[in-house]
Amino acid sequence: MSEARPAPGEELNSGPPTTPRPAASVIVLRGAADDLEVLLVKRNPEARFMGGAWVFPGGAVDRQEGEGDEALRAAALRELREEAGITLADASELVPFSRWITPAQVKTRFDAWFYLAPLPSGAEPIIDGNEVVDVRWYEPETALEAGRQGELLLVFPTIKHLEQLSRFSSVDELLTHARGKEVRPVQPRVLISGETARIVLPGEPDYDQGT
Repeated sequence: MSEARPAPGEELNSGPPTTPRPAASVIVLRGAADDLEVLLVKRNPEARFMGGAWVFPGGAVDRQEGEGDEALRAAALRELREEAGITLADASELVPFSRWITPAQVKTRFDAWFYLAPLPSGAEPIIDGNEVVDVRWYEPETALEAGRQGELLLVFPTIKHLEQLSRFSSVDELLTHARGKEVRPVQPRVLISGETARIVLPGEPDYDQGT
């Protein structure tokens, strides 16, 4: 499924590509062996970037966090704590799931890692009321249907991750799969025809158009 528009705040770039900023997001899971639900947070509608979108908790790496894997995991833990009020005991609880690089045609770019993490026992999400104004648990397919019905504003990376997650029936099944896979970067492209912008993934028709 290709979306016809970039996310809110993702202005197209008419000049040379900008350098992607390292970022990390956490897909919080609950359900163990019996079910699979994921946590989505609603970004403040007043935010310039992704305003009003339902996303996984996450954000860019701070300079003081350094570089590389440790910095990404530190950013993931920080954003999860700040946006959803959930604290993980250790960065090793984060299981790498995917890596997405914002299309070169977009001005604000991120090189984002998405991690899986089971909800700690006894923890409950708490919104910060600033960056995040609401939180909800969803089965992946239910969230996708809510997006199709216009009940949730879902952006392209969130949609594609929910589609992947919907293939699994339990948290345990998903984590077993993720721990055995190699994470390779995915870089969508934006194709422009007239006033319409369309996002495509590697392997989809027209992805190599214009290269």
